[in-house]
Amino acid sequence: MAERTPSAGYTLTLRVNLRTAPGHLGALTTAIGRAGGDIGAVDIVAHRGAVVVRDISVKCVDEEHGRRIVEAASAVEGAEVRSVSDRTFEIHHGGKIAIHPKFPVKSRDDLSMAYTPGVGRVAKAIAEDPERVWDLTIRGNSVAVLTDGSAVLGLGNLGPEAALPVMEGKAMLFKEFADVDAYPVCVRVEGSAEERATRIVEIGRAIAPGFGGINLEDIAAPVCFDVEERLAASLDIPVFHDDQHGTAVVVLAALMNACRVVDRPLDELRVAILGVGAAGVACTKLLLHVGVGDIVAADRSGVIHPGRQGLTTQKRWIAEHTNQRGVAGGIEDALKGADVFVGLAGANLVRPEWVAAMSEPAVVFALSNPDPEIMPEDVPANVRVVATGRSDYPNQINNVLAFPGFFRGLLDSRARSVTDRMKVAAAEAIAGVVGELELSEEYIVPSVLDRRVAPVVAAAVERAAIA
Repeated sequence: MAERTPSAGYTLTLRVNLRTAPGHLGALTTAIGRAGGDIGAVDIVAHRGAVVVRDISVKCVDEEHGRRIVEAASAVEGAEVRSVSDRTFEIHHGGKIAIHPKFPVKSRDDLSMAYTPGVGRVAKAIAEDPERVWDLTIRGNSVAVLTDGSAVLGLGNLGPEAALPVMEGKAMLFKEFADVDAYPVCVRVEGSAEERATRIVEIGRAIAPGFGGINLEDIAAPVCFDVEERLAASLDIPVFHDDQHGTAVVVLAALMNACRVVDRPLDELRVAILGVGAAGVACTKLLLHVGVGDIVAADRSGVIHPGRQGLTTQKRWIAEHTNQRGVAGGIEDALKGADVFVGLAGANLVRPEWVAAMSEPAVVFALSNPDPEIMPEDVPANVRVVATGRSDYPNQINNVLAFPGFFRGLLDSRARSVTDRMKVAAAEAIAGVVGELELSEEYIVPSVLDRRVAPVVAAAVERAAIA
């Protein structure tokens, strides 16, 4: 397997006392490079006689790799590593988001209008006509990011406290890309799956009057399915489980453009999907909705088919609506002759020889993060298009392409629910950002930092909601 690449997610800043004699800086950077570190900025902090203090920014693979880099730097003659700071932890210090007022309170008159007694008039106006809450409060631009912390990223059940920095990050992206005010709501629920689902639903219903939409996040399957279905049925605001539908929207967008690259229509594709959790189920359903009829889904126990025992409700649905050719066995059997592979399961679960048995040209979406089902370096020659969930490879399939603009469109249209028509419209909008002259094997989706994406997604969702 290919070695992992240093990432900005593990960036260290080494503060080093370094003698000013010639060659010492070169020896230091060479040692860091030989240890596998990716050096960024090298800044002078201070001069102290024959010593210069430098801050050296280094990207690492993981924490253990970072320790090896520090050891290599410390072993350089004339260098003293004074301190090591983790830049990722530094930017999280004190949290990543805050609330700021829209206007200053500088006088008694300002106070009287913003709060008592003036605010009482506004409260009475809303009581008399509840629809005015959309215009007279933040509700029309607010989203609750609701989680129980049971499926945080790919790390598992870490709990609500550990989920908070992730929800803060989500709120940042909402604001940065779509000017939506999002608020982390991290809750502790206990008991059986049914009891936990019921409790989250109760919380969602209770907080709904203060929000224009609810974004469910990092809730483990099968609880997430039950929660979304029950909340959506009981509320008059949209409920969107991003781990499911955000993923499905961006996968569909990427697949639309991959089809343009390999010159194959969507409805003629043979698709193999590995992973039948929240994202896998949603991707399967959306691909079926747009006409992809030949889908074979598998989990770590093998291909999903009606004859398998012990299937969950969602997996039974998959068994009844996919695998029309009756494939059995493992993911390697699902991959034989497939045009597309979509991985949503875990690291290093797919072997190159299995991918070699796919059609030519094949499309591989290995989306487990941070380590994909198969590394791009390991895919065989029959694969023409590769996408991952990582930012250090081309074709990053990331939900940030979908959810900010999606909710902007929901809020602007005051939609009451989320439909498949909206999801397809959002996918088409994302795919459309990549122009015909730009489209290539290494550019099937726009960058997650492309500021064109959220506005076109918002407009597409709004049009679909109105229609």
